[in-house]
Amino acid sequence: MSEKSEFSWGPATGVGSMPGGDAREAAKTVAGSFEDFPYLAELPARGPGADMIGRTIGLLVEMYAHVEPSGWRISDRPGRDTRRARSWLGEDLDALEEFTQGFEGPLKVQAVGPWTLAAALELRNGQAALGDPGAVRDLAGSLAEGLRAHLAEVRRRVPGAQVVLQLDEPSLTAVLRGQIGTASGYRTYRAVDRQIVESTLRDVAGVTDGPVVMHSCAPDVPFALLRRAGAAGVSFDFALLTERDEESIGEAVESGTRLFAGVVPSTDTALSDPAGSVMGVRTLWRRLGLNPGTLAESVVITPSCGLAGASPAYARTVLAHCVRAARSLADNPE
Repeated sequence: MSEKSEFSWGPATGVGSMPGGDAREAAKTVAGSFEDFPYLAELPARGPGADMIGRTIGLLVEMYAHVEPSGWRISDRPGRDTRRARSWLGEDLDALEEFTQGFEGPLKVQAVGPWTLAAALELRNGQAALGDPGAVRDLAGSLAEGLRAHLAEVRRRVPGAQVVLQLDEPSLTAVLRGQIGTASGYRTYRAVDRQIVESTLRDVAGVTDGPVVMHSCAPDVPFALLRRAGAAGVSFDFALLTERDEESIGEAVESGTRLFAGVVPSTDTALSDPAGSVMGVRTLWRRLGLNPGTLAESVVITPSCGLAGASPAYARTVLAHCVRAARSLADNPE
């Protein structure tokens, strides 16, 4: 039996980013909050190279970039920005290793997926790699090689972990619809064929024999496409679901896809009680005619998106709230 089929998911986890710049504090908070499903925290407040794009650029193999006023741009050689991204990732891995000693179970790491990366990374002419199919292929290949090495390093540091790879694709729907703007702002890049999008995602996801979660906290997540591309789980902002999404949600559940339901607000606000946070999930289950007994085995509770914009105190509260909400869902599925 493959690792994917016998994998045991945790009930709750985070999306990726945390506030502040202290790697040890973030790792301690995450590991202490999610004893069943921790993740490698990202700390974008540290600056370029700690952001989601910069961190992933630091993983690329034989491809480099530096920061321009407009964003990240391809370079001929690794410069200060690439070195800084790699150094911060090393600090985060050190902290993760320290606070997961003896851990056994699912452990999630995040990286930007190939399409969001292609939409964000500029070529030397200032245009996004997205507009050059050859550049996209090279970028996806470099990302795949970098992820393979990164996952091996995580497994070496936390040998008891079942490593889950999360590919962050917040720009994916805009890529599919031709809504990514060019550098001038006067036009948009052509919509990318869905089969090409799917096959590229499948190739990158294929770097691991463990589970892959594909994440987007943008509206209109293409659930069916992500499933076909190899997603064992789909992570999304539950508040952005529409009636159009419900059929796709039902098909995902029936196919065994795990739903990472972002039900807890990711920026400072007053929180409802844990049972209230998952009420919408229960309601959706009933509306779709799904068996309430499958809720706990089909859903992982998360914040609605990353917590980079939250205060440290609220971020800690949110992580604990996710755990309590997941427990409520398991104890009272009806």
